[in-house]
Amino acid sequence: MDIARLLSDRARAVEPSGIRRISDLAARIPDAINLSIGQPDFAVPEAIKRAAVEAIQQDRNGYSTTVGVGPLREAIHAWVKTDLGWDCTPRADVRADAGAGGASMLVTSGTSGALVLLAQTLLGAGDEFIVGDPYFSLYPGLAALCGARMVACDTYPDFRLTAARVEPLITERTKFVLLTSPSNPSGVVCTKEDVADLLDLCRRRGVLLVSDEIYDDFTFRAHRGDACVGDASKARCPSPARLPGAEEDVLVIRGFGKTYGVTGWRLGYAVGPRALVEQMTKINMYTYVCAPTPLQFAAAAAYGVDMDPIVDGYERRRDMVLERLRSVTEVTEPGGAFYVFPKVPERLGITSTQFVERCVEKKLLVVPGKAFSTRDTHFRVSLAATDEVLRRGCEVLCGLMR
Repeated sequence: MDIARLLSDRARAVEPSGIRRISDLAARIPDAINLSIGQPDFAVPEAIKRAAVEAIQQDRNGYSTTVGVGPLREAIHAWVKTDLGWDCTPRADVRADAGAGGASMLVTSGTSGALVLLAQTLLGAGDEFIVGDPYFSLYPGLAALCGARMVACDTYPDFRLTAARVEPLITERTKFVLLTSPSNPSGVVCTKEDVADLLDLCRRRGVLLVSDEIYDDFTFRAHRGDACVGDASKARCPSPARLPGAEEDVLVIRGFGKTYGVTGWRLGYAVGPRALVEQMTKINMYTYVCAPTPLQFAAAAAYGVDMDPIVDGYERRRDMVLERLRSVTEVTEPGGAFYVFPKVPERLGITSTQFVERCVEKKLLVVPGKAFSTRDTHFRVSLAATDEVLRRGCEVLCGLMR
């Protein structure tokens, strides 16, 4: 059968992941130095693993409600109240379709699941959304899945998504601006001024601000320029969601995979305007149905685990890699996540794709900037590796760039 003849325009429009293409090489290259994929390299905390095992043994293996299991929802509600000052507890006396305000929350199948639900809820053919360039590789796929258009906002060389850069790109078809901080691939963290200006702009133009905060717990200490609303002693990554009244104008997307090393569990949540989250929940009923039930119970135990020592270790790795790479090229300092995004020196006269091909010849796997950007000038290095592997990788990179 000619399957190609049957394919939809949607399937044809989605490009294969440039990240996966590189990481798949690891299985075919013996002794590869793999600095390509954003897979945390630390063990899942014991308390979380025990909670998962107990949930399975207690036969909590069936469907959960579409919005999530009670214990996890309660834990998220409590944290959102402390961190953002939002009350997103369920209210039986309101209906979103009746114009009810306030915030609501939905447990999702990873942050990617939340983003897909958002796209399916807001985007139609010809609609637009704005992202910073460079961007997470899923974002163009969201547009392709919905027949929409992703508008890339050039943020080079400092990788900050600012209101001044975004405003000229807003049109009558713009549905939302998508902010990622700390970002993937650059690790850059926006300032309090950046997020306040973006929210002000979105409010003035009637556009939703979406804050993808998958790496919010992976913010390094020097870049934690904000504080929990309910506990001013806790320094956090600056978020537009902490500004007054933000629950009416900001959708926050967070997850558990990167922070706790459970990327394969596919767990996240979306919290924001009640009317929007209710519509996303409706789409969830017919797609993902619910997030993995026993793992939801395990994620509820995550809120009692301190991950700061792990994050501090990644900050030390970042400093080690920056010290080596800055001797041969330009690198913007990441304020969080676990990546660095160096520039291929112009003196080499090659693109990042060509540079990565030279790396592969040396059995080093990094990801070309083209996987994240309309430019092909930088490449991504993952810090999710041992010190020894990172040192070996930096030796290869420095040798090639010299």
